[in-house]
Amino acid sequence: MTDTPLTHRRILRTAVPIVLANATVPILGAVDTGVVGQLGEAAPIGAVGIGAIILTAMYWVFGFLRMGTVGLTSQAVGAGDRAEVSALLTRVLMIGLAGGLAVIALQGPLFWGAFRVSPASDEVEGLARSYMQIRIWSAPAAIAIFGLTGWLIAQERTRAVMVLQLWMNGLNIVLDLWFVLGLGWGVEGVAWATFLAEVSGFALGLWLCRAAFRVPDWRDWARVFERAKLVTMMQVNRDILIRSLLLEAIFVSFLFLGSDFGDVTLAANQVLLQFLHITAYAMDGFAFTAEALVGQAYGARAVKRLRRAALLTSAWGLGINVVLALFFAAFGGMIVDLMADVPEVQAEARVFLPYMVVMPVAGVAAWMLDGIFIGATRGADMRNMMAVSFVAYVLAALALVPAFENHGLWLALLVSFVARGVTLGLRYPALERAAAA
Repeated sequence: MTDTPLTHRRILRTAVPIVLANATVPILGAVDTGVVGQLGEAAPIGAVGIGAIILTAMYWVFGFLRMGTVGLTSQAVGAGDRAEVSALLTRVLMIGLAGGLAVIALQGPLFWGAFRVSPASDEVEGLARSYMQIRIWSAPAAIAIFGLTGWLIAQERTRAVMVLQLWMNGLNIVLDLWFVLGLGWGVEGVAWATFLAEVSGFALGLWLCRAAFRVPDWRDWARVFERAKLVTMMQVNRDILIRSLLLEAIFVSFLFLGSDFGDVTLAANQVLLQFLHITAYAMDGFAFTAEALVGQAYGARAVKRLRRAALLTSAWGLGINVVLALFFAAFGGMIVDLMADVPEVQAEARVFLPYMVVMPVAGVAAWMLDGIFIGATRGADMRNMMAVSFVAYVLAALALVPAFENHGLWLALLVSFVARGVTLGLRYPALERAAAA
């Protein structure tokens, strides 16, 4: 694999399946909302919404498992260490399953804390608890899938990732329709649909990785539990987790600060953030490709190959984001109207729509360098530069929000993207030096 030439065709072959798989995510969310919307009451819609957000936040804490696994596995592939590739699969499965069991064991205090932070009416909270108490039992599968996905991406097996995502999301949609509209199970039907989709998705993921289980390396326990490897894995995942928490803090504070400007502005900001989600879904394909190709080159100590992987994937990322910026400039107003049916929110969102034209291009360096640094397992650099970017965001918000209100808030978010791209760019030469060492 490391001897295969790095071409545009290879990049597209790896990236496009991720983009296609990501396209099913908003469709699933729409179906979840749509089927409970047919029940004729507001409470079920709110219950599924808040329940899904709480569980997603809990599982998101383990998102480091995908990113860390891509870097470590792709480097093992690049170094030609197939035994370590298999051992990594066992490690990530053990971590994922253990993490899921911990979430199940702690569900009582976790649910209690979540509803204290996001209070809801008694009816909504009761329905949300029913939903969550069913879905929580698939936590080991859902979290382990992070590791399986990272392991497959590291080997450029993104078609397998696409099959996995299409299966889970497609089955979830079919079962949603059957359980809720056909059998009348209501909110619990949505929960059972997701539970079965995640458990079956985990089983499919294991089958897609079946070649690793045909050789004994996956159960070479001395290698699996090798102290130095475990310490490295823990350090990489710790740094990525800290980086991700800081990034999440930026977006959470963005929403909280926006709420100070009234319900209409808050709603407009929420609509416009969907433009960033669309951009992220499109960028994932090329950022994930950078993770795999850079990691393989890093493991092989092939600096020129690493640089070519970084440049080619980044060029595609920039091209996609320019196209998205132009698309948002031309059709952003229409997209806003589709997302919000309230004239006041539509008008407010249009005021800040120009930021959606700037954001994709301004943020491309941050998105792509994240992928490059994940592939090289430079977690400490990602953590430190994210900390610098977080401080830049806070200072920009303190300086700009009082003077320019919501414009200042969007400018502060823009500053955080640019700061992350610039600071990671300044650290890139050190990444190449480390690969050459």
